[in-house]
Amino acid sequence: MSAGDERETRIFPVETRFQRLARRTGGVPREQAIENAWAKVEEIKPGFDDWLDKELQKLADTVSAAQAGNPSPDWIDRANAHSRQLRDVGTTMGFELLTFIADSLCEVLDAFAANPDCNIESVACHLDALFLARQPPYRNMRPEQVPELTGGLRRVVDRVSVSPE
Repeated sequence: MSAGDERETRIFPVETRFQRLARRTGGVPREQAIENAWAKVEEIKPGFDDWLDKELQKLADTVSAAQAGNPSPDWIDRANAHSRQLRDVGTTMGFELLTFIADSLCEVLDAFAANPDCNIESVACHLDALFLARQPPYRNMRPEQVPELTGGLRRVVDRVSVSPE
């Protein structure tokens, strides 16, 4: 757009179905909805460790097959799905470090999908970090509490995310 061709930008508000439903009368008050949600989270927390173990094992099995040289054709998609699951629930369940690592792994897997010549060890490194974050001394830590670990994982992501020239 040239300097003489300035136009006023019009913004059109969009109202979603969710927004309409949230404002209608007769619903649960916001504070009660939040309280109910946290109560539900507390209810499912005891089973979270079992779910986490199973999810990590599925991810480990997928990565191990790729490391052994016989990955399934969809191994990156499967690994990414498990990693997204971990990322999406980690913080809600009090595992902020796990969320950080899983998010970082998602970035590595996305880079791997774009460039299959990436080093599988970058994925294995993140998998090891996920298992570490599962351990009692680390399970309730925030990423800023372990700067060496998080900084190292960021460097791995930066290295694999560089496009080949």
